[in-house]
Amino acid sequence: MEMPFDALSDVSDEALVVLYANGDPLAARALTLRLTPRVLAVAARMLADRAEAEDVAQEAMLRLWRIAPDWRQGEAKVSTWLYRVVFNLCADRLRGRRRQSPTALDDAPEVADAAPGVEAALIEGDRMRALDAALAALPDRQRQAVVLRHLEGLSNPEIAEVMQVGVEAVESLTARGKRALAALLSGQRAELGYEEG
Repeated sequence: MEMPFDALSDVSDEALVVLYANGDPLAARALTLRLTPRVLAVAARMLADRAEAEDVAQEAMLRLWRIAPDWRQGEAKVSTWLYRVVFNLCADRLRGRRRQSPTALDDAPEVADAAPGVEAALIEGDRMRALDAALAALPDRQRQAVVLRHLEGLSNPEIAEVMQVGVEAVESLTARGKRALAALLSGQRAELGYEEG
């Protein structure tokens, strides 16, 4: 039975997967519109490459559609499962980069500025590039914890489930990641438009 598309906005992710598995294409559309931007953002932060992030997001969603008929409600949240898939796909790509080029940080693409001429937009662009570069310099697990906690807004227990570690490990990874980011960005306050003092 198909439901009107707008009626699906209040339906849980898990229920949408089950509806899709039972032949409802609108459920797939609703879930895609809901989850793809989130997984794309996480992949982009992890990989610092928009094209690769789009590939990862697409592959993660395809994997969700493939397992939909076997989805068991109540065992895991769809978003948690999907984040785990995205992290695994990103880790595979990052390992591949390291095998190909040990100095991959030098090859990181620069983000194009969409609205040149506006000082605030330029400063924000510089800040985002600095954050992305600093995130790229973190160890993978610290980067994952920081991205999920501070950029995606997940709770520590949710992050622990995604990363398959304890809550204490998440707290430690997040704290170490934040300290490392602060150290990496410490000398750039004035350059990034932050007032000293």
